[in-house]
Amino acid sequence: MAAFGCCGQWLPGGVTRSAGAAGGGVEPIDKRRMQSITEELSSWVQAARSIRKRRADLQRSADDAVSSLVKGALEVPSAQGPGWRVLLIRSQQRERIGQVLQFSRMQVITAGDDAVLEVLTTRVAEALANEAKIKGVRGWFSGRDKREAATAAAAFLADYHADSSTRGVEATLRRLDAEVDGPSPVDMSSVLEPRTGLGARLGSLGANARIANGSVFAELPTAVHAIQQALASGDATRDEAVAAAAEVRGAAARALIATMPVERLREATRGRLLTGPLIEAGITSVLDVITSGDRLVRLRGIGDASAKQLQGAAQTLWKTILDETPLKIDVSARGPAATELLRALSAWESVRDLRAASRDLEAAWRLAPLARGFDRHVSHVAVFDAGRRPQSELRSDVELVVARARQLRAHLQAGNRVDPWADFIARPAAYYALLSDLGLLAEDDQKSLGDLPKHILEAIRKFKLSDKLLIGSLRGYQSFGARFALVQKKVVIGDEMGLGKTFEALAVLAHLHAKGERHAVVVCPAAVVANWMREVSEKSKLTPHRLHGPGRQLAADEWSADGGVAVTTYETLGWCRDQFLAVPKLYCVVVDEAHYVKNPDANRSRRVAELITLADRAVLLTGTPMENRTEEFRNLISYLRPDLTVDAGELSPARFRKQVAPAYLRRNQEDVLKELPPLIEVDEWVPMTPEDLALYRRAVGESNFMAMRQAAAAAGHQSGKMKRLVELVNEARENGRKVLVFSYFRAVLESAVELLPGQVFGPITGSVPAPKRQALVDDFSAAQGSAVLVAQIVAGGVGLNIQEASVVIICEPQLKPTVEWQAIARAHRMGQLSSVQVHRLLSDQGVDVRVTEILARKGALFDEFARPSDTAASAPEAVDVSEAQLAREVIAAERERLFPAAPGSQGPASDTLNG
Repeated sequence: MAAFGCCGQWLPGGVTRSAGAAGGGVEPIDKRRMQSITEELSSWVQAARSIRKRRADLQRSADDAVSSLVKGALEVPSAQGPGWRVLLIRSQQRERIGQVLQFSRMQVITAGDDAVLEVLTTRVAEALANEAKIKGVRGWFSGRDKREAATAAAAFLADYHADSSTRGVEATLRRLDAEVDGPSPVDMSSVLEPRTGLGARLGSLGANARIANGSVFAELPTAVHAIQQALASGDATRDEAVAAAAEVRGAAARALIATMPVERLREATRGRLLTGPLIEAGITSVLDVITSGDRLVRLRGIGDASAKQLQGAAQTLWKTILDETPLKIDVSARGPAATELLRALSAWESVRDLRAASRDLEAAWRLAPLARGFDRHVSHVAVFDAGRRPQSELRSDVELVVARARQLRAHLQAGNRVDPWADFIARPAAYYALLSDLGLLAEDDQKSLGDLPKHILEAIRKFKLSDKLLIGSLRGYQSFGARFALVQKKVVIGDEMGLGKTFEALAVLAHLHAKGERHAVVVCPAAVVANWMREVSEKSKLTPHRLHGPGRQLAADEWSADGGVAVTTYETLGWCRDQFLAVPKLYCVVVDEAHYVKNPDANRSRRVAELITLADRAVLLTGTPMENRTEEFRNLISYLRPDLTVDAGELSPARFRKQVAPAYLRRNQEDVLKELPPLIEVDEWVPMTPEDLALYRRAVGESNFMAMRQAAAAAGHQSGKMKRLVELVNEARENGRKVLVFSYFRAVLESAVELLPGQVFGPITGSVPAPKRQALVDDFSAAQGSAVLVAQIVAGGVGLNIQEASVVIICEPQLKPTVEWQAIARAHRMGQLSSVQVHRLLSDQGVDVRVTEILARKGALFDEFARPSDTAASAPEAVDVSEAQLAREVIAAERERLFPAAPGSQGPASDTLNG
């Protein structure tokens, strides 16, 4: 840039014009023209100054805005470490962002633009100031030097103005002035796009900047607060449930001790206490003694020492009764204490589930700073990667926490709004599991642990079971069973029917899956495939795949690719073999109704044995491990633990239990389900009608054992058993009870469906597909009032849970005790609230009498071997009774009774077994 002085002037392009010779000055300029030039140049100078100032102000505002945004960013860690930096954008931040965007939209000033602004704000401004000094009166009083400088300035301004159009000065000013016009509306959805430049200015926060509407995070503050509040109140909620349970148990104990006569104090002290004066004074119960206080001392014949002894004895009895009184929730006695207990348990369930959701809690803890910073004024949220975690993971964490809080609030609100008794009746097993979880249910520890060696018991007790993928609570004995299976790896769980073996097996699968295992298999009868699919879905977070039926190939492909639980049948195992061999590892196989594979020579037994060898772990489930022979149970053990030595021949029950204990666990209902309602069993001895007798004689004459068993129910409405069946169902209808009717024979079931009154569902038979069976059970369970479900005992008596029924009618004695026990256990199981009545329809003469006599021996043998704690057993060979042998014995006895042979005669034709 050329120098500007009093003896020359700067012209664009560096041209300098000397002053004319005459007078040593410059050519005079017309005043009007000069005024116009100076006015226009003055406006340009003002514009240049304004442009520079506004640019500087805007840059400063943009820099301050970026600095403020960076400082306000929140650190949100991921589960694996560094995660994201988050900007919560409110109205003020939107304004600042608009300034940044406005500045970013401005073009970078070129050297030429900067020269124009520099000349205008310095040289031109100075020339305008000098030129103004000779205007008007001031010019007359100015010195020569000032007049010459002013004259030169005027010439410079005239020349600059004349050349400005060539240089595009005015156009430059217009362009630069237009760039700093006020901010335009901010489109928040696109502010972080590369073209805006904002992302680059915020580059210190991280990469992959994304912006989302604030509504995505709007529920987070209340969600985190709800979770934190629930956790904070957890101990108080637990204490409330414990206190409410103590009140319920105390009320039951008080009711018992109120009916206990004072003579019990005399008996408890071996006659040392005098109770006659108490009775004379109207103190007739032990509770009266406790509540009498000082009154005892005033009674004739009762001194201070005797009063203290009586009070002490009464208190001892009270404490003993209180300690031994089981905690039961009686639906027929809905007092305030029991109602409060249900409400407290429901609240504790929410807290307990929350505490068990470790991933949800950990996510809530990490998101807490974000939740604290968020408020209703936040319109958008900008997320920057600070680590190497995808932003979808942050969104997933937020959704996880919000979903958990919604579930928590819904549970609490429902608990306050819904009748707690209705919820209890709908899912009683869940409530009793909560009581067990709180240590409020008495379980026989010794009987729930069994005959396991000490070193195995210690390993089981130390084992930490992960239940984060399990939905619901395990009872204490169930947790022990799952840990037993995990520690011992390949086992038989033979808990009595109704104790929740399925849930124990699910706990094993959920634990292993939580540890990173992927592929598990469940093998079961076709009748219970649907039930297993439902159990896996509803009681765990595992994914079931049905490898059975038309869609099995697609299901197998999904299971192979994604992992989860493959549910298949014994019949489908051959097809599944290649699918199982194709996966890297089977972490566990569960075999339900494992007594189906007791025969090692059967194809399904061989396939199950091969599958067990492929898997790291195996859990065989059976409530009926013994049917006929010790050898059969030995076969089950050999699939799992060929290293165990189980002696051949006859064994004592104690020795047998010890030999199989490392691989076998069994608990009975009476040992662990103290709250289970009573089972009332009634043998209904029904006389045969003439029609029954005629059919029976014909069947015996034909040596047709199956016809003999059906004869007493085959004459329709003329049958003695059918008449009694209708009577029992009518009685159940009057009492609002639901009824299960079981028979081995389809003809009997069809007759029952035709004759029985009211709502009748079924029959469920072996030919009914498994999904249809479950649908019939669901419809029966959902039916209002009394209803009847009719089922073939070998089809409906296995795998289905029907605790809505409280009356079970069995139309004829079964040849295997286990079949009958299974059928009863469909109703008398964990979750049953009502006492269960079992009615066995028995003919008072004929085959039923003979069968029950023989089966009584089999039942006694099972009790000796299998009932005590950790054992599964069978009758020794010497006393075994097979079905065929039983049939021959019965037929022979009945033929002898009905068709006695004359001396020397051969009697009727030789026996043949039909059916």
